[in-house]
Amino acid sequence: MISEAGLSFNLIQTERQNHARELVQGLNLSEWDGIITVSGDGVLYEVLNGLLQRPDWEEAVKTPVGILPCGSGNALAGAVNQHGGFEPALGIDLLLNCSLLLCRGGSHPLDLLSVTLASGSRCFSFLSVAWGFVSDVDIQSERFRALGSARFTLGTVLGLATLHTYRGRFSYLPATVEPASPNPAHGLPRAKSELTLAPAPAPAGAHSPLHRSVSDLPLPLPQPALTSPGSPEPLPILSLNGGGPELAGDWGGAGDAPLSPDPLLPSPPGTPKAAQLSPISEGPSEMAASSGLPPPTPGAPVATSAGGPPDHLLPPLGTPLPPDWVTMEGDFVLILAILPSHLGADLVAAPHARFDDGLVHLCWVRSGISRAALLRLFLAMERGNHFSLGCPHLGYAAARAFRLEPLTPRGVLTVDGEQVEYGPLQAQVHPGLGTLLTGPPGCPRREA
Repeated sequence: MISEAGLSFNLIQTERQNHARELVQGLNLSEWDGIITVSGDGVLYEVLNGLLQRPDWEEAVKTPVGILPCGSGNALAGAVNQHGGFEPALGIDLLLNCSLLLCRGGSHPLDLLSVTLASGSRCFSFLSVAWGFVSDVDIQSERFRALGSARFTLGTVLGLATLHTYRGRFSYLPATVEPASPNPAHGLPRAKSELTLAPAPAPAGAHSPLHRSVSDLPLPLPQPALTSPGSPEPLPILSLNGGGPELAGDWGGAGDAPLSPDPLLPSPPGTPKAAQLSPISEGPSEMAASSGLPPPTPGAPVATSAGGPPDHLLPPLGTPLPPDWVTMEGDFVLILAILPSHLGADLVAAPHARFDDGLVHLCWVRSGISRAALLRLFLAMERGNHFSLGCPHLGYAAARAFRLEPLTPRGVLTVDGEQVEYGPLQAQVHPGLGTLLTGPPGCPRREA
């Protein structure tokens, strides 16, 4: 398809972790129109952070980037597929849709998230920051990578069987004014710091079932290098969290052992994800000393970027937050901060998110939810309908910045699926900092 479209390219196969990062740091970007990764989300993470580590990062980060999905999760490709107007797809179908969109041309501003870690190092995210159930499944399922996307299904089952909760403090700078009163559907009023807005459910559509027979797509590359022949939609109307019908008595831990904070969950081996296929290179609370927070995990892999814009919304990590921030503290099953709509090719975590809405979409699940209810949330997430279930443990807020302070000694933190050092972190959205090759919006569906 790329050849028939008349696109000229160089094809480079990466040979090791962070190879893509090194490649883009040495590229003469003026010779190329864009950089495409044939991979999962991990190699694109390397590319973007490599661009932001260059001395000329202000110009380098404007280089259009794109993805042809061949990984396990393929979250960004799922969002590109939806932006292009296609039905949800996996495997070869998703790859063909993204290839067609690439050939049709077109780009879109891409928000990036600057993440400051406990050590003071900084990395940039295009996808998500996760703590708890999501990051546990992501990292602990690495051993099942040979199963492709099925690794997450198996990892989820195992994660539900050994479900943990984590105590932490979560603060954010709201993007909108919060409502003054709670939703009466929830019964007992909630603390003002917990009042959140939830997006309206995705519009119902006649989607054909997702085909799961093709799980992973390792493309055979016989040679390490090949050469070929040359207006935003308005934000959705938001409703109070849990505005859907509440399933009385069905969300708690009935039939399940009560979930309690587990400070003894061991950190998994520090082996971050590294997709094996490579890019096509075309070119208000103060952190007290007695808080019990552990030092950064020794030897944990950290991918940092020295360049990039300053974080004008963030005070130094460990200092008090401004009064316009919202803070909550408690026991959580998961906390997820996500930029695009998709957490995976078939998981729509933030249904109304856009590539350039200038927001980070915060989702969290508090302790007390049953395993069956948590499973229902993730099944509903395949259609982006999880907010309409009315789960009282599920929270949502749209924000411009956030701070996460784990109070449980051990756990797993990930940025774009890559494990980073464990400890407090904070992040800020930089609207439209990058450029994503998306193809035209609302592309007609490809005929079979």
